[in-house]
Amino acid sequence: MKRIAAFVLPLGLMLAACLGFAGSGRDALAQADEPGEYVLGDPSAPVTIIEYASLTCPHCAHFHTQTLPELKKRYIDTGKVRLEMHDFPLDRVALQAAVIAHCGGPERYPGFIDVLFRSQERWATAPDPVVALTQIARMGGLQPEDVNACLADEALTNRILQSRLDAQEEYDISSTPSFVIDGEVHAGDQGVEGFTQLLDPLVN
Repeated sequence: MKRIAAFVLPLGLMLAACLGFAGSGRDALAQADEPGEYVLGDPSAPVTIIEYASLTCPHCAHFHTQTLPELKKRYIDTGKVRLEMHDFPLDRVALQAAVIAHCGGPERYPGFIDVLFRSQERWATAPDPVVALTQIARMGGLQPEDVNACLADEALTNRILQSRLDAQEEYDISSTPSFVIDGEVHAGDQGVEGFTQLLDPLVN
């Protein structure tokens, strides 16, 4: 328990900064996000990056914390590219984390994703990942009973799993992160330079 408590406060501050939480956990639970894509950028951007990610995937975390900020500055904030993130859980813990992130509701979901990737090494390898995730969720306004209710929601879980099945069937996705750009699948974090080579011919 001490190991978890050691990172609750900084994570809480991070969540508050990302989300500016308002309302109770039960309000958030009542408005649980529908699993689908999380869209970052102008919906009418000429180029779309479709990302398939697992919340326990270290390479996915690297993309979100190291590569994405520069791509956002160069391409997303300038209206050239939009990013769609889809759930592709590789294991049970990733699935549980995705369920909890969606339980925050659509407005809080991006902030939960950001915090979960930034703190991945701590909660994903905790002795009891669900306890660690529940501590994070509490900082985001969800009570333990709300988290338990979401984890017991078979319909929500099945919709997240369906996202993975759809990716496998449509694009033959088998690893994370995987990116679909202009109909072509690119496996792994390409890094800023790699994405620049892929995107510049499409946006210039």
